[in-house]
Amino acid sequence: MSMIDLKYTNSGNPDFIQLVKLLDKDLSIRDGDDHAFYDQFNKIDAIKYVIIAYEHQIPVGCGAIKAYDSQTMEVKRMYVDDSQRGKGIATLILSALEKWAESLGYNKCILETGIKQPEAIALYKKNGYSIIPNYGQYENVETSVCFEKELREETIIPPGHLQA
Repeated sequence: MSMIDLKYTNSGNPDFIQLVKLLDKDLSIRDGDDHAFYDQFNKIDAIKYVIIAYEHQIPVGCGAIKAYDSQTMEVKRMYVDDSQRGKGIATLILSALEKWAESLGYNKCILETGIKQPEAIALYKKNGYSIIPNYGQYENVETSVCFEKELREETIIPPGHLQA
């Protein structure tokens, strides 16, 4: 795999805006009639935490996180260009987003994807996400799949050992 550079930015970044247009185009094909429903929850005008992956200065993928509640970040707008898939770029972006969320004091990530995105479902399962009941606006949406991942594993101290 060639060198991938990650840029930490926000949703005003022109490369992010361009990648999201490609993502929405892909989703509108996959989701068909459901696209307008999902689209309303994917506005990007005020996302503070965005990561863009570059290969040779060319933007090839992105992802974002936004606060869902005081403990939880929601992963949004994950996308890797078709020509770049299968190289581990999405995993790289996702794990960088998780570390960023943790550094900001959050201890869980949640996300929603669609049943028509089998690659996304496989990505999240591979990266330690568990399927949870649909949350928030996705609660009664049959085509949504929601996931969560605890970021901070509790430290187990064996009996008889004191924590320094």
